[in-house]
Amino acid sequence: MELGLEVSEQAGWTVVRVAGEVDTYAAPQLRERLVELVTEGQTRLVVDLRGVDFLDSTGLGVLVGALKRARGHDGDLAVACAQERIRKVFEITRLDRVFPMGATVEAAIEAATSRPDPGEAEPLDGATGGR
Repeated sequence: MELGLEVSEQAGWTVVRVAGEVDTYAAPQLRERLVELVTEGQTRLVVDLRGVDFLDSTGLGVLVGALKRARGHDGDLAVACAQERIRKVFEITRLDRVFPMGATVEAAIEAATSRPDPGEAEPLDGATGGR
């Protein structure tokens, strides 16, 4: 199954709408697109996972890598996710403390912009540690 990716702009943020399964096979396609966007200077990103049916550790790794890349260019990466099963993956890995998140794109942007400094989030290095 091919991953659906659609890029648009909203409120000064680049929104990447993802549809399908973000697994070992599809994650490289998402990684490539996110790297492309940051390289092009689009460093304020929202990854909209509302159309995602499945997200594995490879997909999480892609998002963490993109977040590091965006922050390395004074940007940020927020996540829009409404499905409980996908949000649970972020909670279990404690990545919900690292990524600004919301149930909608608007809420994700609000979560990112309400934080004065992206560096105030939990550090990426300890994100996947146990509770």
